[in-house]
Amino acid sequence: MSVLTLAVLCGLWEGAIDLFHLSPFVAKGPVAVYRFLVTSPSASSARDQLGAALLVTLRDAGLGYVGGTAVAIVVAFGVTLRRDVAQTVMPVAIALRSVPLVAMVPILTLVLGQGLLAVTVIAGIVTFFPTLVNVVAGLRSAPVHAFDLLAAYGATDLVVLRKVQLPYALPAVFASARIAAPGALLGAILAEWLATGQGLGDLMVTSSSTADYSMLWAAVVTITTVSMLLYNAVGAVERPVVARLGIA
Repeated sequence: MSVLTLAVLCGLWEGAIDLFHLSPFVAKGPVAVYRFLVTSPSASSARDQLGAALLVTLRDAGLGYVGGTAVAIVVAFGVTLRRDVAQTVMPVAIALRSVPLVAMVPILTLVLGQGLLAVTVIAGIVTFFPTLVNVVAGLRSAPVHAFDLLAAYGATDLVVLRKVQLPYALPAVFASARIAAPGALLGAILAEWLATGQGLGDLMVTSSSTADYSMLWAAVVTITTVSMLLYNAVGAVERPVVARLGIA
């Protein structure tokens, strides 16, 4: 994120507080958050508490993110290679995607318990659906003449997948990874809020219920910043990989 972008966001943030005449007790601007985390007498304790919660959320989201992405890519391969798999999986995936995540969390918690497994599954679900749809579209985006060429040489479906479809799908894989990273964090926070009672999700709910709005805003700023950093990190990895393969 550039300095100019950061300055614009902070200006809009502070301007919105002034425009809507929000109470300074509830609405904390960028200066107030900075003071809370850096210069206040309790800044060190606040940073420790925030950092500990962030580590839990990153663990929860990371496991779901990796698992959801891996499963989605494997399922996308099956959907691309087998028509019967596509006819079976895609309608089920679309139907499940239409169910609000807030409604799914209590059911998954009841089945999986209130531990790490439930949070991982919820973060994985958030990651799975956009990755599946984008990767399937990417695998099907290879030019027809590439399929015809390999078919003329008697290549198997797996060879076509490895030599043609997978390279052309890489931009879609990375696009899905960028989109899914903030989504996995959101899913983990939602699960922590409704199920586990740990991480940033629980910290935000606790801060709100105890009127500790400085901590609440600090948590919001933290998770927003981490989401943007993860998004940009995936983009930084994407550029050299896609450029090396020569795919636009």
